[in-house]
Amino acid sequence: MEKLLNLKNTLIDEFNSLGIEGLHLTDLNLLDGSYINLEYTLPNGQKVKLLEDDKMYLGNQIEIDGKERCYGVAADEKYLLVCEYGCNGSDPEIVIYKRR
Repeated sequence: MEKLLNLKNTLIDEFNSLGIEGLHLTDLNLLDGSYINLEYTLPNGQKVKLLEDDKMYLGNQIEIDGKERCYGVAADEKYLLVCEYGCNGSDPEIVIYKRR
């Protein structure tokens, strides 16, 4: 349990240090990959999913002030993902996807 709490606190710090306007985390939740694994359209038209359906991630959703969109954040031991999307995950866009 202590290892999970340490990872959670470290990830919160990493997300907050990205400098994304309007993105400030105070908590992360355990989320099922199949629930949060959105399909993104790349500039070349290819559609991809970046997460694994059968994994658990630490993540959260943050409403963006002045927009009808949210930031979605998800992370594991290897990657950070910040995306932006509309209602019910519509029109998702990758903001940042990087190795930790």
